[in-house]
Amino acid sequence: MRMIKWLLLLFAIGSVSAQRYEVLSGSLEVLGNINEYNVTFSYDGMKIHGYDSEEAFLKEKVEKRQKSPEKAEAFAENWYAFRESKYEPRFIDYFNGRFENAEVKMGKNPSAKYTLNVKTTWLYPGYGIGMGGEEAKVSAILTVFETANPSKVLLSLEFDKSIGLANKNYNDFGDRISGAYEKLAKNLVMQVKRFK
Repeated sequence: MRMIKWLLLLFAIGSVSAQRYEVLSGSLEVLGNINEYNVTFSYDGMKIHGYDSEEAFLKEKVEKRQKSPEKAEAFAENWYAFRESKYEPRFIDYFNGRFENAEVKMGKNPSAKYTLNVKTTWLYPGYGIGMGGEEAKVSAILTVFETANPSKVLLSLEFDKSIGLANKNYNDFGDRISGAYEKLAKNLVMQVKRFK
């Protein structure tokens, strides 16, 4: 019995440290007082691993697909469209799915008293090769503030290189990156549940 307790303690410590987060301002305890969030997403100034800029990344990926202009065009369009159609819904759904009784919920709801802004600062899109590949990773600053008074920041928290949850389709960059946003939501849920 004693050994089980030690193993559980080690597991808990390992899972908290594996999150790689830093409180930039405020206190995590504020998460225990909030039951509903409006959520917004920002990608301004996002860095892409291995590239000088997001534009340089897109330029290279589109040029690689020039033999098939429809694929090149689809990649460029989906790069932006998947934010709203895949990454954001998967972040929200993962978060909400971890609160079975809706004791805490989030959505695009500007009437909520508090807003959570997810600002993506860095992205590694991962890759797919046949049946395998590598998960995407995302770094983001999550900021909680009063919706009616955005200058009233209650918490600013940075998660560094959240490794995406495993997905079934490594060859779809949208699915790989969505997995990273799900992991980001999982990391946030872990912090919220510490104070609920």
